[in-house]
Amino acid sequence: MRQNVTIIGGGITGLTAAYWLRRRAPDVGIMLIEASGHLGGKIGTERFEGFVLEWGPDCFLSRKPGGVALCEALGITAELVGRDPRYERTFVRRHGRLHPLPAGLSGMIPTNLDALTHSSLLSAAAVERIAQEPDLPPQMENGDESVADFVTRRLGREAFENLIEPLMGGIYAGRADQLSLAATFPQLRQLERKHGSLLKGLTQNQPAKDEPAHPPFVSFPEGMQTLVERLVTQLDGVEILLDTAVSRIEKSVNGYRLAVMGQSPILRLHSGQVRHLQSQAVILTTPTFVSSRLLAELDTGLAAALADIPYASTALVNLAFDEADVPELDGYGYVIPLVEGSEALACTWSSRKWHGRAPDGKVLLRVYIGRYGDDDVTAYDDGRLLSIAQNEIRQMLDITTEPLFQRIIRYPRAMPQYNLGHLDRITHIKTKLAAHPGLFMAGAAFHGVGIPDCIVSAETAVEEVIGQLPHYKGTL
Repeated sequence: MRQNVTIIGGGITGLTAAYWLRRRAPDVGIMLIEASGHLGGKIGTERFEGFVLEWGPDCFLSRKPGGVALCEALGITAELVGRDPRYERTFVRRHGRLHPLPAGLSGMIPTNLDALTHSSLLSAAAVERIAQEPDLPPQMENGDESVADFVTRRLGREAFENLIEPLMGGIYAGRADQLSLAATFPQLRQLERKHGSLLKGLTQNQPAKDEPAHPPFVSFPEGMQTLVERLVTQLDGVEILLDTAVSRIEKSVNGYRLAVMGQSPILRLHSGQVRHLQSQAVILTTPTFVSSRLLAELDTGLAAALADIPYASTALVNLAFDEADVPELDGYGYVIPLVEGSEALACTWSSRKWHGRAPDGKVLLRVYIGRYGDDDVTAYDDGRLLSIAQNEIRQMLDITTEPLFQRIIRYPRAMPQYNLGHLDRITHIKTKLAAHPGLFMAGAAFHGVGIPDCIVSAETAVEEVIGQLPHYKGTL
C-alpha cells in the first residue's frame, strides 16, 4: 500500500522536508499544505525596475552546514555569492554617531584588544575591563543563564550594551536579559568551562583552518527566492495545496485525520466547507503557536507546551533613492543597541552589501523595526512604519528626500524567542511528542532560527519519519 506523509507549512522547512523525503523515500505519497498563496514563508524576493528587494532574510550563514549542503544537492552552489568586498564595514549606532565595528571579533566576542583601544565604540575603562577577562574566575555551576548576565559578567556592562547586544539583537530581535545562553550561544559557556576564560579559549590552541569554500554570508544574484524556486522545481510528485489551511489534527485508526478548508482546486472546496484528509504521518513546520491550535484536541499538554514559546513581531521597510540624494555609504549598514531607545533595530545598505541590488545611479536601503517586548509594530499603519524608517535615516544618514518607492513587509509573531528555560521546554515538547507516533515537528522554534538551522531541522524530521514508516524502517 502506498504510504503517505502530509507536511503542514510551505516555508523553507516544509519545502526542505518535502525535498529530502521525495529523494530518500521515492514511493511515499507526499502532500504539502500551505495556508497562504505562495511558498517560501519569510523568504521572498521582488524584482522591480532593476531593483532586487528581499521580503525577508537576504542571506544565510555558510559555516552552518545545512544551507550549503542543500545547495550542493540542488546543484546551485556555483551561483552563491558573497557580500560586496568593496564595502566590507559594519557600524554600530551609539550616542547619535555611527561607530565602525572593531576588528577581531570571533563570533560576537572581541579578541583584538589593540583594535578595541582604537575604537570609538568603547571607552578606555570598558577596554580595560575586557582585558581583565582572562583573570576572572569561571562560574562552573550548571544551570541556564541569560545572555546579558553572562556577557556582562565576563566582559562588562559597556561591552555588552554597545557591542554584543546590538549584534545579538540583529539575530533574534530579542531581549538579552531574557534570552537563554544555553539555547542561543552555548559555545560561550563551553569556552568558560573548558578554558576558564572566553579570550583564552578563543585565542589559545586554535588549529589552523583551511580556506573556507564560501564567504561567511552567502546569497544569490537574483535574491534568496532563488533557493525556494530551485527547491520547488525538484518536488515532482509532491501534491502541493496552496490557500489551504489545516484547522485541526486528530488521531485516526491508520494515523491522523486532518480537517482542512481553503481554495485549492485539488480539494474542490466551497467557501467555508471543511474536508477531512487521512495521513499516516504528519510533519508540522508551522510556528508553534499555530501547531498548538492544531493539536489542542489531540493533546492539551503538548498544545500548552508549544504555546509557551514566545515570538517577536517585526517589520521591514525597503527604501529606494537616487544616488545623488544619498551620502556616500561606505559599508554594509549598522545595528542599533537597545539602550538607544529606538524602535528601529538596524539599517542595511542593501545595494552596498550585495552587488546588483539596485540599478546604476540608485540606492536601496532596508530598515528593520520591532523587538520582542515592545509594541507589536505589525499593527502600525504604513505611514507610521515609513515615518520610523525615514526618521532613522534622516538622523543617521542625513537623507531628507522622499524615496522613489518603498515596500513595507510585516511579520506578526515571526521570530521565536529562545528565552530562559528554552531547552527544557523543547525537551518537554519532545517527550510529549513521543506519545504520538507518526507526528513530527521541525522549524525555527527548536534548535536555531537561521535558514541552515531550519534546513537541518527538516532533514532530522525526515529521518525520523522514515525510521517509523514500516516499509522504510531500518533501511537508511
